[in-house]
Amino acid sequence: MAESNEAQPRTRLLRRFAYITIVIFIIIYAAVSNVLINKRMLKEVSENVPNDYLRSSSDSLRGLVSADDKTASPDDENELVLADDKTASPDGENELVSAVDKTASPDEENKLVSADDKTASPDGENNNDSSDKKLNILLFYADDWRFDSLGYLNPEVHTPVLDKLTTEGMVFTENAVTTSICWISRACLATGQHYARHQTIDLSSPVPFHKYWDETLFAKLKDNGYVTGMVGKWQPGIVKEHMFSHANSYYGFHYSGEDHITDMNERDALDFLRNKRGNGDEPFALFVNFFAPHHKDGSKEQYFPQKTTEHLYNDKNITFGPTCTEEAWEKMPPFFTDFNDGRVRWRDRFNEPSKAQMMIKNYFRLISGVDMACGKIIEELEKQNLIDDTLIVFTTDNGYYLGEHGLADKWYAHQESIKVPLIIKDPRMNKNLIGTRNDEFTLSIDLAPTMLQAAGIDIPDRMQGTDMSQLYQFKDSGANANEAWRRSFYYEYPGISGHTGHIPVQALVQKDFKYIYWPGEDFEELFHLPTDHYEERDLARNGTMNETIAVILEDLRDTFKKAREAAF
Repeated sequence: MAESNEAQPRTRLLRRFAYITIVIFIIIYAAVSNVLINKRMLKEVSENVPNDYLRSSSDSLRGLVSADDKTASPDDENELVLADDKTASPDGENELVSAVDKTASPDEENKLVSADDKTASPDGENNNDSSDKKLNILLFYADDWRFDSLGYLNPEVHTPVLDKLTTEGMVFTENAVTTSICWISRACLATGQHYARHQTIDLSSPVPFHKYWDETLFAKLKDNGYVTGMVGKWQPGIVKEHMFSHANSYYGFHYSGEDHITDMNERDALDFLRNKRGNGDEPFALFVNFFAPHHKDGSKEQYFPQKTTEHLYNDKNITFGPTCTEEAWEKMPPFFTDFNDGRVRWRDRFNEPSKAQMMIKNYFRLISGVDMACGKIIEELEKQNLIDDTLIVFTTDNGYYLGEHGLADKWYAHQESIKVPLIIKDPRMNKNLIGTRNDEFTLSIDLAPTMLQAAGIDIPDRMQGTDMSQLYQFKDSGANANEAWRRSFYYEYPGISGHTGHIPVQALVQKDFKYIYWPGEDFEELFHLPTDHYEERDLARNGTMNETIAVILEDLRDTFKKAREAAF
């Protein structure tokens, strides 16, 4: 029934009042939300910046957190930002760019509870603290695989085996390499040292770190009674007979006849476990060095997956990250030209939408193939009742640009390039920490000390990394609640001698700020990571420079110089 003439004005008045009330509520809500976000960011910054500029920074940063600065929303702050990376081998090997930044779903985030949020019961310090038996060691070491190219972080990637491993061990979400290129990173793993110390860039004989071979991870294990095996990609020089108990080195291709290289890696790993690991009285250490998902040099198609994974990803378009744009490329430093090797490889892979989809799908198919191989090898451990006596580590040699910043491959200091996956399953792990994540800075140079400690072997003085087991063996995750395990780290890429398409770069990485220095150009960049996940707004030169940023920059320069000196 229509409203009476008397009721209509009253109805209109009530509606108008309701609209005004809603608008006022929205304005108040937005204002309060903005204040809370600003306070949250300021609290995060003030907890991490050095004390000597803490007060002035907190005051002046209020001016930085403005609409023009695109303050991170709550959703943005939960995102896990990754870094891609590029590698070139001596013969010009290209390396694949991997996954897009993805945020874990609420269910996944509940599974990956921060290690700091878990506490152990007095009798739950670890699972195996009464045994003196040396642990076996199994390292899965993949190539050109950035940290978010796993299903537990990126639902577009099919990796059920590694996803399951995260529920049985611990995930390290801030793990990084100290140099993002294949052979240098592999030398960092072997030596537990920064490139500045091991100096392995020229792979002609003699390989620099081989001079100290007796102090490497592999030599220490073999010399202390371990049966050691290495299958797949080695690269830092030639594998010599004395280096491992058993070794089979090969890489640089996807197919050899009918054999896919990942199938060969799996076959040789299983052969070691079944036939070459000794009589069972000796501990073993097996290093499975996958070539995948590295691209094949000189090929238009770049990535050649196994036939068993060709059906994957056919029914979807893969999502690319927000900085896979021309605008992001134009924000790169002025000395980045179209002849930069990262830009050349971007054109080879990502300059056309259909080509980009083909490339990233085949790249992910190679990843899924490695996941399947890891599953078969773990199954063999279970069949032989070795799973409860074996330290299992999954990681990769460098990150990978999948078009971010207009680049492909690795090398440079963005998150996509330097952050890599790390999953550790250790029988000694505090059982209350199993299935959790740890957000401390862990590094590629920490792997050797961690494995040596698990083997009960003294860590050589020349190693610069730290045993990571203190982060998961004990009740407090190995870190004081008020003090980070490692507050910052030094990153370096020396470039390739005679290759003008590779630009040397160094960086100091903290949870709040990243300082990047290009030594050949005497050029600096400064990014505030909590509010600039994708490293798009250089605070050193984008109009936000003020007295506070100047103080922060000066402090970071000093800290950077000290970190660089300590790397030698």
